[in-house]
Amino acid sequence: MGVGNSYFDFKQFRISQEGCAMKVTTDACMQGAWTPVTNNVKRVLDIGTGTGLLSLMIAQKSKDVIIDAAEIDIDAARQAQVNIAASPWADRINVLTCDINKFQTDNKYDLIICNPPFFNNSLLSGKEAKNKARHTVTLSYENLFDAIKALLADNGTASILLPVPEASIWEELVIGSGWHVVNTLSVKHRDNATVKRKVIIISNTPPETLRSQTLVIQENNSSYTEIFTTLLAPYYLNL
Repeated sequence: MGVGNSYFDFKQFRISQEGCAMKVTTDACMQGAWTPVTNNVKRVLDIGTGTGLLSLMIAQKSKDVIIDAAEIDIDAARQAQVNIAASPWADRINVLTCDINKFQTDNKYDLIICNPPFFNNSLLSGKEAKNKARHTVTLSYENLFDAIKALLADNGTASILLPVPEASIWEELVIGSGWHVVNTLSVKHRDNATVKRKVIIISNTPPETLRSQTLVIQENNSSYTEIFTTLLAPYYLNL
């Protein structure tokens, strides 16, 4: 997926991204498509919504959910608002320009989804917006977990996308705090490649069994794998 494009057309919505520091990625699309939205999920929080991609994918997937899309960067929040207003689900997604560390609400969320910053302040760029989006300068993993603990409903789940080294740090933090990893998706480009990204589903309630899956994006002939095609077919135009 070429991140230089100013917009991406999906089957039911368009993502314009010229006003957002971090662009649409295949990894984020897989997170949105794979993250389970069960029948008891009625209220969702998208932390660091960026373009609004994950909120729109969740809204397409589940017709009953109400989504709060939180974004600290003003320009990104405006971009998300434009994308959401042009979608079929504008009445179910609320864009909140706020710092999740200071966010206060009486709501509890059945599902929290986040594609968080994942570079721990190394090799910071000269652009503040990109630093906020890519580095843990405004949202450390501890702060993110504190927000999840405060905002997640009992028996709720949170979906987090991270590179593998950071995923291990996140899992240690969660388990060390008495919470539970209930499901994981390990993502690699081809079958003989190493795992680069991991989606981790956590909960304050222990699972009956820990589920773990691996998703390979491409076959050796560069065509998409069957599992990738099945997962993204509701969203990607050419699948």
